[in-house]
Amino acid sequence: MSGLLDALLLSAGYNAALVAIGAALLGFAAGAAGTFLFLRKRALVSDAVAHATLPGVALAFIAMVAAGASGRDLLGLLAGSALSATLGLLAVGWITRTTRLSEDAAIGAVLSVFFGFGVVLLTVIQTMSAGRQAGLESFLLGSTAGMLFADAAVIAVGGAMTVAATYLLRRPMTVVAFDPDYARAAGYDVARIDLAMMGLVMAVTVIGLKVVGLILIVAMLIIPAVTGRFWTERSEHVLWIASLTGAASGYVGAAISATAPALPTGPIIVLVATGFFVVSLFLAPVRGVAAALVRHRRFQHRVHLRQGLLALARAEPIHDRFTLATLARAGLIRPDGVATEAGRAQAAKAARDEHRWDAARRIHQDTALTGRYDGLTPIEAVFTADEIAEFDRLIEGPRIVAASEPVGAR
Repeated sequence: MSGLLDALLLSAGYNAALVAIGAALLGFAAGAAGTFLFLRKRALVSDAVAHATLPGVALAFIAMVAAGASGRDLLGLLAGSALSATLGLLAVGWITRTTRLSEDAAIGAVLSVFFGFGVVLLTVIQTMSAGRQAGLESFLLGSTAGMLFADAAVIAVGGAMTVAATYLLRRPMTVVAFDPDYARAAGYDVARIDLAMMGLVMAVTVIGLKVVGLILIVAMLIIPAVTGRFWTERSEHVLWIASLTGAASGYVGAAISATAPALPTGPIIVLVATGFFVVSLFLAPVRGVAAALVRHRRFQHRVHLRQGLLALARAEPIHDRFTLATLARAGLIRPDGVATEAGRAQAAKAARDEHRWDAARRIHQDTALTGRYDGLTPIEAVFTADEIAEFDRLIEGPRIVAASEPVGAR
């Protein structure tokens, strides 16, 4: 525990602090860029982009070694991965436009082909004299053990630029994500905005290869965005929650990894992000499972309370145990099932409200207004006191009978 606390306080060594900061910056950028990809319902695109980077990494290594340079130069490897990821995105777009295949089928084809080609190139590299110790397989799951300050600087600068671009483009990307037809009618270039969105995802994928690897970067793009969606209904809030969740996942995951050097950093970061997701899934106050269960329980309570009161008003026997328990807890019936004074008063009001709604339907022909009655909505929440008083006069007077008779019947 003390080792984890030291890592969280950046006191576990230079390399551990460097990795924690770099992972936090990457997580923030991934959460920001992944939000719009999630809202656009194109989460699978990130999978295609990630898998398409592998052949670029391998080809960049081969090219640098052939040129007499070090094949492990991070900038060169990232440039190669960016090039192949761009080709992958263009391939997905071309297949979708020129064939009858759906986008998910095109994505599946592209990621399979590119990833397979990358694995073949990695096998070829292992036969090279300079490739046996290349360590390129670390790009699959990420590896931060040998991260240098230059590597962290590349991640920091790339992440900062991605976050800045996401912030500048947040409004058009939000419009396109929710309603591309409206965006097109409003004058937005939907194709270019989609391309910019994919470009941001590609940038995060490329700079995240060193930390979490091409397989797990998809999780860092999507899980924080899904987590943020549980907590709010506003897209700008989802953006910030996703970014902070990604940053916290990267920071805490890297700190945990520093205390267990034998474990790869990328999977631990993803597991921490999954932990935030699970907590949000069950405990988020807006869309969480617990909140849904509470709402359902309250709805059941209201239904049984309403039905029980109407049964009391009509002097009908109540056989449902849950209804009896609900009325008893509310103090509306005695243990022997006889209505209390409060129960008789509320039952009379429930029956009277039913007649009031009947009167409202006869007076108001606006179904948008009277159609709000679901048996549970209080009539006071829809009509004013003066309108309710008018309903009462119609109920009590002879006009309510005459109004239902055909013209000339009197």
